[in-house]
Amino acid sequence: MAKGFDTATRITADKARLFAAQGFVFAGRYLDNPTSWKALSATETREISEAGLYIVSLYERTANRSREGAAAGQTDGRQALAHAKQVGQPEGSAIYTAVDYDAQPMDYDRIEAYMRAFDAEIEGYELGIYGSYAVCKGMYERGITQKLMQTYAWSRGQVFPQNSIYQYENDISVNGIGIDRCESNGDAGGWRVGMAIKPAAPQLDKEVAANIIDSFLKKYWAECEAERAQAEREGRAADAEAWKGLRDWQHHLANELRAASGLQAE
Repeated sequence: MAKGFDTATRITADKARLFAAQGFVFAGRYLDNPTSWKALSATETREISEAGLYIVSLYERTANRSREGAAAGQTDGRQALAHAKQVGQPEGSAIYTAVDYDAQPMDYDRIEAYMRAFDAEIEGYELGIYGSYAVCKGMYERGITQKLMQTYAWSRGQVFPQNSIYQYENDISVNGIGIDRCESNGDAGGWRVGMAIKPAAPQLDKEVAANIIDSFLKKYWAECEAERAQAEREGRAADAEAWKGLRDWQHHLANELRAASGLQAE
């Protein structure tokens, strides 16, 4: 695991070198309006990069902004894209947008809509999601992204195995600035100024993927949904939940095939 941190505080050249000397590998910093106190700047990206640290781009307008759905995601995605370009973030790296509250399942449809709209706007960049165990797991299973930054907050001791980054300690002071401690699996979509990142080329033929989805997965999804609805009508709550899980798994598998072939996720 790679040692890192995230912070809302600007990292000076001296601080960046100090963190690097202490074994930190990456720093999470915020894409924001240049007038914002927490905004990453082009100067800062250069100084962090020259110190040998990778940058992980974070975007957060408000803690529960994702609950506002697709329109908010579209607006925020456009802003994140503009800020990424301003600071020289190379295409192919990731932008993590936040679900920074104890989101409940009743919010997940709106969160998904926000994420998909955000993703559509950050063309050239990979979507990342920051949130609790349940949020990361839920959005992963819906096929939205594989770049996940889980916070221990609201996670009730659970750690999602597919995380790219795990934030395990908040609000501590290191080298005179407030940070959150993190660790990465080494595939978090971090970047440095001037770094060339080549997105992985799709390996699966689009027609083959579409055929599998249409001929098998959609059919089984419909069968699972019918069984779920029947169980719900008959008051068999446990059966209904089990069928829902199987139904959602078909959706996840379909989106995995779409991702592997370059098709748009649904």
